[in-house]
Amino acid sequence: MTSIDSKIGQPSEPGEYDDGMQALLQIIWGEGFLSPGGAAEVARLFEGSDIAGCTVLDIGCGLGAIDELLVRQYGAASVVGVDVDPSLLASMRDRIERAHLAERIRAVQVTGGPLPFADSNFDVVFSKDSLVQIPDKPAIFAEVLRVLRPGGRFIASDWLRGGSAQYSADMLEFFRLEGIAYNMATLAESATALRTAGFEAVEIRDRHDWYMDLAQRELQAMEGQLNPVIVQRIGAKRARHFIDNWRQLVVVLKRGELRPGYLKAVKPRVERYAK
Repeated sequence: MTSIDSKIGQPSEPGEYDDGMQALLQIIWGEGFLSPGGAAEVARLFEGSDIAGCTVLDIGCGLGAIDELLVRQYGAASVVGVDVDPSLLASMRDRIERAHLAERIRAVQVTGGPLPFADSNFDVVFSKDSLVQIPDKPAIFAEVLRVLRPGGRFIASDWLRGGSAQYSADMLEFFRLEGIAYNMATLAESATALRTAGFEAVEIRDRHDWYMDLAQRELQAMEGQLNPVIVQRIGAKRARHFIDNWRQLVVVLKRGELRPGYLKAVKPRVERYAK
């Protein structure tokens, strides 16, 4: 499990998602979304997972668009979204107030370390492409297990890697252009870490082919029909930077070195967990 402990950078810090990056990502993925595929990919992630009436913790909630979906479209009873970035959380709170959902959705700033919640507090822990910014995978999986109720579910997608060799020069250039922390494991390593933490019914799903196709179409749009909008919103210099970033993203996806995937698991019920 070499790459469980291999990392580029440190845990995500406040301010990594500046206004320009937030604007660009929402142009690409939809208003309020900071991760690939927007609402459609959230729907695919939740296929076969009914969360109606559940209490949900969202790790890395960002701007809160997904949290609103979890309540409105998927029927969650309540959602607590946590993030390290106060500016993102401020935008999320504004969004939730406008949606009149403040009684069901709450935003909480965290600073790393243990999650600030009691044991067995949530029915579901969810995360959309945020765990990559946490270096210690065994620790976060142990925390997820702790805050889940017996029988509770972990449902996540994440940025993962293909293979455990040293990162290529292409991958290191991608990290440089991204400018945010990447702490990556493979799908198999993540599954092993979940089982070691105490989860059962661990499922993994490779989403590499889907995102390789999507990223190439996104790059084409950024260079073509979306370019005037991007330049107007963030300026020509930042637009060129993000286009270079996306070109490099396509390179590492074609190498198979970046492999997005799904992680799902269940906390054993009390009788089985106590053994």
